Amino acid sequence: MNFLRGVMGGPSAGPQPSGADTIQKLCDRVASSTLLDDRRDAVRALKSLSKKYRLEVGIQAMEHLIHVLQTDRSDSEIIGYALDTLYNVISNDLEEEEQDDSEEENSAKQVDDLGSQFTEIFIKQQENVTLLLTLVEEFDFHVRWPGVKLLTSLLKQQGPQVQQIILVSPMGVSRLMDLLADSREVIRNDGVLLLQQLTKSNAAIQKIVAFENAFERLLDIITEEGNSDGGIVVEDCLLLLQNLLKNNNSNQNFFKEGSYIQRMKPWFEVGDDNCGWSAQKVTNLHLMLQLVRVLVSPTNPPGATSSCQKAMFHCGLLQQLCTILMATGVPADILTETINTVSEVIRGCQTNQDYFASVNAPSNPPRPAIVVLLMSMVNERQPFVLRCAVLYCFQCFLYKNQKGQGEIVSTLLPSTIDGNSVSAGQLLCGGLFSTDSLSNWCAAVALAHALQENATLKEQLLRVQLATSIGNPPVSLLQQCTNILSQGSKVQTRVGLLMLLCTWLSNCSIAVTHFLHNPANVPFLTGQIAENLGEEEQLVQGLCALLLGISIYYNDNSLENYRKEKLKQLIEKRIGRENFVEKLGFISKHELYSRAAQKPQPSFSSPDHMMFDHEFTKLVKELEGVISKAIYKSSEEDKKEEEVKKTLEQHDNIVTHYKKVIREQDQELEELKQQINTLTSQNEQLQATVTQQVSQIQQHKDQYNLLKVQLGKDTQHHNSHSDTFQMNGIQTEEVSKLKEELEEWKNKHELLQGQLREKDSVIEKLNSSQLEMGTTEQSSQTSKSGGLEHNSELQKELEMLRSQIQLQSAEISKLQKENQKLQVMNATPDPVLGDSGATAATSSELEARLEQEIKELKSEVKALSEEKESLKQQLDSSSSTVAILQDEKSKLQREVAESKKEQDDLLVLLADQDQKISALKIKLKDLGVPVEDEDDIESGDQGDEDEDGDEEEQD
Repeated sequence: MNFLRGVMGGPSAGPQPSGADTIQKLCDRVASSTLLDDRRDAVRALKSLSKKYRLEVGIQAMEHLIHVLQTDRSDSEIIGYALDTLYNVISNDLEEEEQDDSEEENSAKQVDDLGSQFTEIFIKQQENVTLLLTLVEEFDFHVRWPGVKLLTSLLKQQGPQVQQIILVSPMGVSRLMDLLADSREVIRNDGVLLLQQLTKSNAAIQKIVAFENAFERLLDIITEEGNSDGGIVVEDCLLLLQNLLKNNNSNQNFFKEGSYIQRMKPWFEVGDDNCGWSAQKVTNLHLMLQLVRVLVSPTNPPGATSSCQKAMFHCGLLQQLCTILMATGVPADILTETINTVSEVIRGCQTNQDYFASVNAPSNPPRPAIVVLLMSMVNERQPFVLRCAVLYCFQCFLYKNQKGQGEIVSTLLPSTIDGNSVSAGQLLCGGLFSTDSLSNWCAAVALAHALQENATLKEQLLRVQLATSIGNPPVSLLQQCTNILSQGSKVQTRVGLLMLLCTWLSNCSIAVTHFLHNPANVPFLTGQIAENLGEEEQLVQGLCALLLGISIYYNDNSLENYRKEKLKQLIEKRIGRENFVEKLGFISKHELYSRAAQKPQPSFSSPDHMMFDHEFTKLVKELEGVISKAIYKSSEEDKKEEEVKKTLEQHDNIVTHYKKVIREQDQELEELKQQINTLTSQNEQLQATVTQQVSQIQQHKDQYNLLKVQLGKDTQHHNSHSDTFQMNGIQTEEVSKLKEELEEWKNKHELLQGQLREKDSVIEKLNSSQLEMGTTEQSSQTSKSGGLEHNSELQKELEMLRSQIQLQSAEISKLQKENQKLQVMNATPDPVLGDSGATAATSSELEARLEQEIKELKSEVKALSEEKESLKQQLDSSSSTVAILQDEKSKLQREVAESKKEQDDLLVLLADQDQKISALKIKLKDLGVPVEDEDDIESGDQGDEDEDGDEEEQD
């Protein structure tokens, strides 16, 4: 307060200066003071005055405050005061709160303009916004928080301009994204509000924010806050997500590809008891449902919508929404929005539509969800918005769903009516003929969607018969609709029925014939069109004109009295062509028609405005021009058109026929290709089998030839002796092989003996070296003894090896003797060659002996190979023993060398000590100190010892 008194000019007594003067002095102090404390106090005072004197502070102090932001960044306190002051000047929120209780209504507009004007002044220099972005990066709470609030206010006042400045600023958007990671919840929550304003209607910034990992951070915040049970922060995050995704195909695709749809499922988990929801939870859940609708909106590209719909089904989100749909205790507005959300999730997606058709309500007995919803739609006691939502759901269920359309129509056909349960078709008929005009309209539109672009169902619906009253014959559904039209019911009911009839008759000549077959229908339509009625009836007149035009355009001239030409003449006489076309134009010129044509969802402010359906507006747009032209065509043109149509039909039939033929030929080609592939594979298998069999046959041939050579199968008897010689020849080959093996064994035996001699010499050398090293130290003696023991073991092993070698040499000599005997036997001629019986006996004996000897030789060879392996193992063990002894020898040599070195060092030390002792003795003698020599000392010691000995002897 002392500072303020000084600024205001002395003591409080006397006249007080005005607010403008005080602000001017404070501004001068901020601009001229050299002390930081003075400037800080002045800015603090401006902050306190900025709420009351907003205009004065804004005009006089803004430039000085910006200068403070540029020059005094080292002091966080003054920066915080300056940012708060600028926020008070620019923001309109504070003024609006104060004016709620004030009576100054004229100044309200000025307040709104004031913030915008100050914002324009601030952002005129783009460096100011860049400076503010830099300050928002500061971690200090007193700088960052007011900076965030000021930037949010600037975006509220001049959004597009500030967005453009931030967009061109280096890393401008990325700096602001860091606010979501701030650990202080106040800054994080205000950061969400800032990003809401930043992303409004700016696709470029929306993409940058999305690719800065905004989805992940926002979903984490929603989860941390408790999903739908969270507070206002969840609502702010959901609004920001809507800004990022709405009408932004790139971000929607990124959201889907990032698997963020799966993270939405926990939002819609509701319990059994749904009573007592807070207002915030209702708001949050409403926004969550809207966010789902943003992803599957009919205005999105079809491909993006379809992929999101499939993802929602696979992750269980659609199932969760259907659970809310069938739950009890859910607030009405949430239920309505859930129905709208489910509608768009299933619209045009066959998989989702099939799942929705299988959903049952938790009732006893269970009823399909579609039936339960239709019961709400035709119930006049239900809220209007809920009935509209159910109608939209039914329309989306039937959109591009011929299977669903057929199921609905089948519930009306006589063969499928079940008297024990209420079906969808029965509910629609009941709504169509009830006393509630809104139920009439909704049921008519729903039934029209069941026939949309499905000529087969239009024909089948002609079979539906209705029992109007007891005792009277049943009438067709088509006839009942025209009867209600002629009874002069409410406008809404007539509009609904006319839309149903127009949809039913369009592109269905059989339905047109049935309609014209009733003689009262055409006079009724012409009478309605010809009358000059009020504005309310103009819409009905336009629809009657459309229905009559459809009856002309799709007429196949099967009824003589209602041929196209006669109907045109009737219009010319009773209505006039120009008048007819004018009445037809009433439909597209109507305001409610324009509203309905904008989007598929039926959204009306009141039931009275519920007149047109979105799909019907497409039909009107398609047929209006065609019917207008058809009315003015002459009979000749009609004939030409009929001829052209017939020609086109014939051409289409021909094309269809050829397409069918081509399709059949394609199928046949595919079948033939498959057969060719099958036969090719079979052929390959057979070829492989043949080659395998050929190789086997060749092997059998080779074996046969070998056996033939070995056994010598010959039919002539006199070749038996030659067979014996042939066998002996074979045995001779085996003997030669055995000789070669014996030679190999001899060579290997000599090699093994040489290796053993080398090992013996190495071991003898090691023994001699160990004996020489044994005199060095006591520790080495133990190692020597161990080495000698090891050597003795080696010698034992060598003796065993020698004995085994002697045994082998004996066996070899035995084999040589047997070999010589075999050679003698082969060389000795048989003396009784002439006697065939003796020859055969001799040959059999020789074969037996040879086979036995060959077996023995083979067993001996096997034994020799085993002995060879054992010898190799023994040699390996001896070589490893030699290596160990060599290592021990090297260790002993190193130890001997070290001990010698130590002895030399001790000798050197002793010599040095002797020299020092002799030098010291000389010095002592020079000083006159008696010194005994070592010899004297030794002799004295010896004399003492002798004396001690004599004394002992005397004792």
